[in-house]
Amino acid sequence: MKKAGLLTAIGLPKKFTDVLYLTNERQMPPEIKRLLRRRKLSHKILPADKFFQLRDRLDLIGTVIIETESMDTSQEENLARIIESLEMEKIGVILLTERARAAVRSFSLAPKEKSFSMTSAIETVSIDELWVRISVNLAYRKKSSGMAVRPAIPPKQMQMVSKNKLAAKLDMTGELVDSLAEELRLAGLVQQDFLPTQLPNCDKLRWATVFLPTEWVSGDIYDVQRIDENHVGFYVADVVGHGVPAALLTIFLKQAIVTRQTFENNYSVLSPAEVMKNVNVRMSKQKLSGYQFATCCYCLINTNTLQLTYSRAGHPYPILIRRQEQPQYLEIEGPLVGIFGEAKYHQQTIQLELGDKLLMYSDGALPFISNSNDTADTTQTNFTDEFLEIIDLPIVEMMDQFNVIAENKEIDPSNIDDVTAIGLEVI
Repeated sequence: MKKAGLLTAIGLPKKFTDVLYLTNERQMPPEIKRLLRRRKLSHKILPADKFFQLRDRLDLIGTVIIETESMDTSQEENLARIIESLEMEKIGVILLTERARAAVRSFSLAPKEKSFSMTSAIETVSIDELWVRISVNLAYRKKSSGMAVRPAIPPKQMQMVSKNKLAAKLDMTGELVDSLAEELRLAGLVQQDFLPTQLPNCDKLRWATVFLPTEWVSGDIYDVQRIDENHVGFYVADVVGHGVPAALLTIFLKQAIVTRQTFENNYSVLSPAEVMKNVNVRMSKQKLSGYQFATCCYCLINTNTLQLTYSRAGHPYPILIRRQEQPQYLEIEGPLVGIFGEAKYHQQTIQLELGDKLLMYSDGALPFISNSNDTADTTQTNFTDEFLEIIDLPIVEMMDQFNVIAENKEIDPSNIDDVTAIGLEVI
């Protein structure tokens, strides 16, 4: 939906407002505010007792979020009347009852307090699932009412517009764009279903991830999976390209990255170099059209010995963060996958220690980590001050702060890309 102006001081709308946030507090939770700003949705915060001043202008409201935690029992009847009024206007309502203390599934698996309880069949939702609810409500609102997401046009002007063939064509184009946008949204949700739903935390290791696609679909993909009782394999891959073709190739990569080989009743865990070699051969033989190249970094950790073995295919170097030391790039050579079928890949092994952290990321995260966009620049002085300020935090908090930096830092539009990162800490 188009971004529109905010409501007037007491709430009489002049333009379409995507999200009306009803609360007795002066502001909405910062996570939701960042979400709406990042998704470019117009919004207005309004006290619940002011809602009925909007009764005649509900046609310009997309969806309503009601924060009930700030309301006392005397307002329950008023709340019911608000919900009834909204339902009669076919406006979707999302009730936030409280901030959840337990982490729930999120596309960004850093289990910070970024979940909210809802009065529905689903007890808690992540901030990402909240966005899905908002977008579905807005799509349904527009479709069911047949309204245009723009200021109301007086009847005489509407008659003139209906006679304008160019305007009619533009309306058809708008419907097509809306339809394509909805299909991309659904495609993005399907793609994110291929991401891990939980991370293999154990008594020695703690994990956290960040996944911030710039569009509905992403050219990045990652995975963290337990291979057997002694090994965990994890990777970040980044397709060279953008849009739907790149997103489709991430699904191919997900299937092509095989971490162990099974024969009869036995199996062997593949080394990182073998994993890279095999996925490169599969991509090269497939002879994919268009976006057929990708970068990747794959790591294998022994959960008993804490030995980490890694291999790289044209991807940014992973970073080792050790207590009382400057972050260190783990340098290793390796060509992109999908170019030369006979390419050779190497691997290296390091011993992790208590307190060590490892960060693996796509090149979209570089502006938030390094002062240089050159992945070959591994000087110790190129790390950003913002990155150095968060590296001493526990991995979950570190990745949560990294997520905040990535969402809020202004960078050159030419450098905007999908941001994906995996964080590991030895505890």
